[in-house]
Amino acid sequence: MSIKNNKVKAYVGTYTNGDGKGIYSFQLDLITGTIDDVKLEAELNNPTYINIDKSNRYLYSTIKKGESGGVAAFSITPDTKDLKLINYVVSEGSAPCHVSLNSNNTYVFSANYHRGIEEAYPIKEDGSIEKDVSTAVHTGSGSNKERQEKPHVHFSTLTPDEKYLCAIDLGIDKLIIYTLDKGILSKHKEVALRPGCGPRHMDFHTNGKFAYIVTELSSEVIVLEYDALKGDFKELQYISALPSDFKGESLGSAIHISLDGRYLYASNRGHDSIAVFKIDSSTGKLTFLSHTSTDGKHPRDFNIDPIGKFLIAANRDTNNVVSFLIDKVSGKLTQVNFGVSIPNPVCIKFLAI
Repeated sequence: MSIKNNKVKAYVGTYTNGDGKGIYSFQLDLITGTIDDVKLEAELNNPTYINIDKSNRYLYSTIKKGESGGVAAFSITPDTKDLKLINYVVSEGSAPCHVSLNSNNTYVFSANYHRGIEEAYPIKEDGSIEKDVSTAVHTGSGSNKERQEKPHVHFSTLTPDEKYLCAIDLGIDKLIIYTLDKGILSKHKEVALRPGCGPRHMDFHTNGKFAYIVTELSSEVIVLEYDALKGDFKELQYISALPSDFKGESLGSAIHISLDGRYLYASNRGHDSIAVFKIDSSTGKLTFLSHTSTDGKHPRDFNIDPIGKFLIAANRDTNNVVSFLIDKVSGKLTQVNFGVSIPNPVCIKFLAI
């Protein structure tokens, strides 16, 4: 169990083109929501997205090495929870923007925005990444000439039954569904979304029946029904994550569902807020409830702690991480700290408890 003195450890991926130097960590007090003990865990270039295996033994991150990019593997020391680099696998070109894992930690999946590719890396028993990588190349373009001139794979995750890998492509407005057979990614189906919406990140409901995609370009949440037998999705709803009277520029970023499955949260960069929605568990549809300021600029990502009590937002452009108490009855967010300094924070992942 990764909890001591009512605290749980989290790791933060960052951009290193500013003051960020790599992967940081902090301790979250699960009683008060206080964030402290911030420290640099590992120095590397652009570990913008990270993920941790379910056993708390390994952490995987994006990495940039010169003109190449790929994925790095770290071991998590059992006692101190410090990170130790195991290895990395890179290839020529831009680094990926997202990494995810399967439940038994045999594959790490990466989504590459700039290259427009989805990749699957086998993982050895010691947590290291193998060089035998399966690559799926996306093709096409979207209606937004500036942002959708080519494919931009932004996110990938397995379905709850882990039969399929869902790759979200902002550049071509598609959800592309893959199977992974003997380490090879094979396209199963694709779901075309509204032209110009720019899908970015995805989360599944706790009941496994519904999925939700936040769009970057239109700042909406798309509600989908998941058909596990067919490995397919049906669109149910599009709902804005911005106030109806908002006139400025804003981009959707991250999306997460409360642990009890009652509420959905989506972040806005520009409006700099977290939108709160109530989920109808029978239909999957959303009802907008409120907006909460993230007390900073450009909340690129956020996460919910392992017991579902606090939401932690990462404000990239103001270099701060802010905690909010989740009201489990209303879903409302209440800020409980005034921001802890971490340079260029992007992604927050907690150890399991």
